[in-house]
Formats: sequence, structure tokens, C-alpha cells
Amino acid sequence: MTLMNRRNFIKTVSATIALPAMAAKSFGADTLKVGFAYLGPVGDFGWTWAHDKGRKFMVDQLGGKVVGDYVENVAEDASAVPVIRDLAQSGHNLIFTTSFGYMDQTIQVAKDFPKVMFEHCTGFKRADNVSTYNSRFHEGRAVLGTIAGMMTKTGTIGYLGSFKVPEVVMGVNAFTLSAQAVNPNVKVKLVMIDSWFDPAKEAAATETLANLGCDIITSHTDSPATLQVCEQKKLYGFGQGADMSKFAPNAHLTAIEDIWGPYYLSRANAMLDGSWKSTDTWWGFKEGSVVISPYNAAMPKEVAAAADKIQAGWKDGSYNVFTGPIADQSGAEKVAKGVVMADGDLAGIDWFVKGVEGA
Repeated sequence: MTLMNRRNFIKTVSATIALPAMAAKSFGADTLKVGFAYLGPVGDFGWTWAHDKGRKFMVDQLGGKVVGDYVENVAEDASAVPVIRDLAQSGHNLIFTTSFGYMDQTIQVAKDFPKVMFEHCTGFKRADNVSTYNSRFHEGRAVLGTIAGMMTKTGTIGYLGSFKVPEVVMGVNAFTLSAQAVNPNVKVKLVMIDSWFDPAKEAAATETLANLGCDIITSHTDSPATLQVCEQKKLYGFGQGADMSKFAPNAHLTAIEDIWGPYYLSRANAMLDGSWKSTDTWWGFKEGSVVISPYNAAMPKEVAAAADKIQAGWKDGSYNVFTGPIADQSGAEKVAKGVVMADGDLAGIDWFVKGVEGA
């Protein structure tokens, strides 16, 4: 999730006032200082915007008990280490690193600060003072795939991906499997751009997918660029991480909204009451961390009903898109009929299902 022109600055938000991070010492000695390392700018209207919305929710709920600082545009490379270290050295007792590419850097810094608690988003490495947390985005992708499979007129739908990491592979596969369930002949074209936030690249890749015949395109990147291209070309698409309908009111069918606030609040409260411990948390529709935005009025009632049914199935446990039989791109069976993929297998998935074209 590498970004150009990284700006290293920290902003602090309290319940009532905004201060530079280094001025946070003016708060009470018992105030919990929480730090966040962000992949992109808080104005990306997607991934980072959703995390920052969660941070603000935590601060608003806890008032003067907590102060929340953040560093935006942190590259997923060795340069993340001094950023995370600076947060720890400046008195932050709880630090959230909000992207997969910060995993090893978080573990590295945590070893030097055993009394600081760290939370890494979408990773799988833990320690006594390092927790991991994630959201079941693939549950939402199954809703989007159902909609796309039912609404496509060309039979070809597109997926714009960032990196081949488990989160994205899961998303591609959930989207494809759910689309195939309602439209067995559907084709899913996949283009990967090796970036999470690069509006120019995202727009160009969307143009490519449109030229390949895709009439519905979903993106697993962080800006509204894909939707804006869809709007221009009179195609349909979906928001990523947040409701992006204001950027493409006609093209935006719905979106997967990432709701991080309740988790951030729960972990800050655990620090305040002394109950924090290293855990692995993976919430979804049931817990409210995955939410589907309001549907576009252009969506037929039967499509909306099918999408609602998928959501309900995830919530009550009656539906799981990763139920076999499932084959990979070569046609080899990966999951036997009736078997549901375990969370551990999903967390490390590195293969695409049959029907994914590209990558």
C-alpha cells in the first residue's frame, strides 16, 4: 500500500479541541493516548477515511478520557518503523497500525516497547502486546457479487484489485462465487494495480476493464476513481469502505461500509479498565463492522431482495459463500462439496477460484 509524497505529521483530536500531537501532554496525566498509523490520507473517502471515522467515534464516546493521534500517508515499508516508534516514544499506550503491510514493522517496534499495546489490522502475527483485528469484508463482497451477477447485461463483470494479499484474494473469490451462484455463465475480469490509493492508476485500470466488456465493476482500492469512470461511461459499480454515492449517484449501486468505531472503543475501554489482552478479532455483518449502504433506486426489487437474503444469511449463519465444491482457476478441487472453508484457511488464501480471468 505504498504512497507517493508521504506527509509525516500527527494530528490530535479530543472531545472538544484539536491540538498537535506533541501538545497532548496538556491533557490529564491519566488520559489514555491512542495512536493510529494510516496508509492513505484521511480524505481518501475510503479505507483511511473509515478508520479515521472510527477514531473520532472512540474519542467522542470517551470524552476527556482519551486523546487520539494519527499519522497519515505512512508507506508500507521500512519507513513505517520510525513512525510507529515515534508514536510509542511520545507516550501513546495503545497504537493501531491500520494496514496489512505494517505487520512486521509493528512486531519489530512492539518488542522494544513491552508496556505499549499494539493492534495490527488485517495481519496474522501476534505477541503478548500485539493484537490483530480484521473485518469480514468478503461477506460484503458476496452481496456485491450477487447484485452484479443478477444485473449484468454483458455477462462480464470486473474487479479492480490492489495487491495479491489474502484480504483481496478473499474478496475476489467471494465476489466471483456469489456472482456464479446466480449467473453460472458470468465472467469476472481481474486487474491488479499494486497500489491501494492511486486515483490515476485506478481510473486507468477501470478503463481497461470497461474495454474488456465489463458493465459492472467493483474496486478493492481506496479512492472513488473507479466509480467516477463508471459514471462517465454509464456503467455500474460499488463503493469501497464507505458510501461513495455522492461521487457517482447513477453508477453507485451500493457499497461495503467499514465500521471500525465500536472496535476502537472496546479496545480503548479495555486499556482504561486494565482488561486489555492480546486477541485476534474478526467481525462481520453479525457484529456490525460490515454494513451495506442504501441501494441505488435503479436496482430491481428482486435484486435488492436477493442481496438482503445474503446479508441475513451471514448474520444468522445459514449462508457462507466459501462452501464447497470450490475449484481453483485450473479446475482443481480445493474445497469438497459441503465443506466450509475454515477461518485459518481463508486468512492465508493465495489462490483464485475458477472463473476469475486475469492476474
